[in-house]
Amino acid sequence: MFKVLVSDPISDLGIQQLMDAADVQVDKKTGLSEDELTAIIGEYDGLLVRSQTRVTERIMNAGTNLKVVGRAGVGVDNIDLEAATKRGIVVINAPDGNTITTAEHTFAMMIALARHIPQAYAKTIGGSWDRKSFLGVELRNKTLGVMGMGRIGSEVAKRAKAFGMNILAFDPFLTEERADKLGVSLSSVDNIIRNADFITVHTPLTPETRHMIARPQFEVMKRGMRIVNCARGGIIDERALVEAIDEGIVAGAAFDVFEHEPPESDHPFLTHPKVIVTPHLGASTIEAQENVAIDVSEQVLHILRNEPFKNAVNFPLVAASVMNKLQPYFSLGEKLGSVAAQITAHAVKEIHVDYAGELAEVDTQALTRYIVKGVLERHLGNEVNIVNSMHLAKSRDLHVVVSQTPKTKDFTNLVTVTLKTQNGLERIVAGTLLLGYGERIVRLDKFPVDISPEGHLILISHNDKPGIIGRVGTLLGENDVNIASMQVGRKVIGGEAIMLLTVDKDVPKDVLIKLTGLAELNTAQQIALG
Repeated sequence: MFKVLVSDPISDLGIQQLMDAADVQVDKKTGLSEDELTAIIGEYDGLLVRSQTRVTERIMNAGTNLKVVGRAGVGVDNIDLEAATKRGIVVINAPDGNTITTAEHTFAMMIALARHIPQAYAKTIGGSWDRKSFLGVELRNKTLGVMGMGRIGSEVAKRAKAFGMNILAFDPFLTEERADKLGVSLSSVDNIIRNADFITVHTPLTPETRHMIARPQFEVMKRGMRIVNCARGGIIDERALVEAIDEGIVAGAAFDVFEHEPPESDHPFLTHPKVIVTPHLGASTIEAQENVAIDVSEQVLHILRNEPFKNAVNFPLVAASVMNKLQPYFSLGEKLGSVAAQITAHAVKEIHVDYAGELAEVDTQALTRYIVKGVLERHLGNEVNIVNSMHLAKSRDLHVVVSQTPKTKDFTNLVTVTLKTQNGLERIVAGTLLLGYGERIVRLDKFPVDISPEGHLILISHNDKPGIIGRVGTLLGENDVNIASMQVGRKVIGGEAIMLLTVDKDVPKDVLIKLTGLAELNTAQQIALG
């Protein structure tokens, strides 16, 4: 008989399958302090929480029989994942439970925005019968730009099609084939910004997506467009948006999220007549709250019965002998994936990983998860982890192909990551561990290099001509960018070549633009690594 403790308020309907299971005893004890939970957790095999209970390392250590912690929701900030992993406790969540409810809330906001529903309601109940002030627009035949075509963005697109909207879609992993399946037009961010009548964002908040819609984007938008954000605060520059509304560029906005929540009482959104706001209600439906509990309860049951499960957010168990061989390569693998993603400009349709040398003799699934995480993290941020990386890749029709070669000519082990894009291009990054030197990148595309994957890097493609290295160094020096190391690679004298620089700090975009303006220099890309 397994014992499961439910320590936060969760409806009986959500955990019904656990309560009905003949081999499970469910106890509901909510509002426990850390001391109280620590005192009793040792008798339980599973723990089910929402956001109130903080599952600390102390609680994990006391849970001598604990096999699984289930979070009935998406976030796991209240659970010590590292402590759980050390003790071999699986942590699971419910990433799909709020998909439909968030998509529906997005559409509700879009319709309310198009027809001025909140403003008209407020004026009507205030005693004013004013029809002239609230002339709306139809959604039919309007162009909707969807930025981010994951689970939620795809569901929004389905509903928009039913309303007769024309859909422009952007996602860094959206290919022409998948766009055709979804019935949307594959587009760029710039094209959406310039042509959409409505824009809705459904991306994670990452350094790349923070303020991805700001003053420069508002300046080129179609006048009278409308914008919706039910994803993450910070994707859209809130102050710049207010200015764009006041200038008549944007006709209105609807936001369910803010950069800082709750917003300050003087936030301009709260009093602006053309802005609709809700208090982060995207997942707040009866069905969503029950669905996440149902999803997690099902997975808890699978784990307790030693059956296949999904949605784990910490590392799966790996045999100690295999772990000893793979663990030194986890950091390198993630960095190789990250570098490959950062230098790839087009939508990726395949990740090919080749293991050469001794790594070909063991099961490398765990290492592959790190590599795929590195590739996806650039665009998905902390939404991706080492457990769900393969699932997220599959959900985006991103194929992961692994090959193994027992022999490698120059290294004991060599890991090669190749990203194949929808337009037929490939970007290749290979790396290894060198005794006494640690992690090294030893190949970029067709060029041999030898550089440590850390800090701030600049990758420059150029023609192999005298003086180019000096011009690059001079320009960077004039812009207060210090070069820590430099690697150059070429195949033939006077032909294509690359330069890989390690610099001391983040390089401003205007400096990269200046670099591309140098004679004989083709491209300059920044690569940021932890």
